Amino acid sequence: MKRPTSTALAALSLLSVTALTACGGSSDPDPATDEPKAGSSTSASTDKAPTPAEHLAATIVTKADTDGFEVEEPDDEYAFAKSTDEVTVDKPVCAPLAYAMNQLPLGTPEADLTRLTSGPTDAPTQLTKGVTFTYVTLASYAPGKAQSTFADARKAVDTCGDGFTAKANGNESPYDSVTAEEVTPAGDESLGFTSTMTFRGVPHVLHGEVVRSGDVLAVYFSVDGMAIANGRPSDAKLSPTVVKAQNGKLAAGSGS
Repeated sequence: MKRPTSTALAALSLLSVTALTACGGSSDPDPATDEPKAGSSTSASTDKAPTPAEHLAATIVTKADTDGFEVEEPDDEYAFAKSTDEVTVDKPVCAPLAYAMNQLPLGTPEADLTRLTSGPTDAPTQLTKGVTFTYVTLASYAPGKAQSTFADARKAVDTCGDGFTAKANGNESPYDSVTAEEVTPAGDESLGFTSTMTFRGVPHVLHGEVVRSGDVLAVYFSVDGMAIANGRPSDAKLSPTVVKAQNGKLAAGSGS
């Protein structure tokens, strides 16, 4: 599977659709295994409950889960922002959507982790039939915080129909519209949305989904990076394979 070209990634950066590398928690995952790096703790630590970061590392989707889709850590070189502190939104209520479409965690999680999945689309549209990218961001919250954070995301979808503009590090990303989109129910609660944007006079349709499973939120976002880089209209839907695989792992991890 070819990796995204630098041209495509640069275009995504300008459009606020690039990824943030995994962060959160003191036990960083090994990118080769998605497992936490070994620390200096004694064997007694194996009896302890996993930390939020360890839980996410064990739960995040892998290539083995996705029927051949490539799964890798995104490159932060082209990230629109590396933290939510760097982002300003003209309509603050829309901030969760700006974060969701830039692989930034919603709210104030205890740990978060992002993966970039890529492959020939398994949800072709009239405009997009080739390789697409689905980003997966997991975030773990203190008890009750995931539920309130999900509510903020739902409010953003309901309120920001006329669009909004996000700014970070000298870049500006205007989103023309936001609409709710029906998705397959998952977790304890779920919501989907579409957003439209225009880049260099070319229209693009972006798709996102937020799923809450207990105290963990999964945020999915899809984009046709090559279409954006090459000035072609696009409408890239989320990969059903990736979303189903990740939601399944979340359900198994939460015991639901």
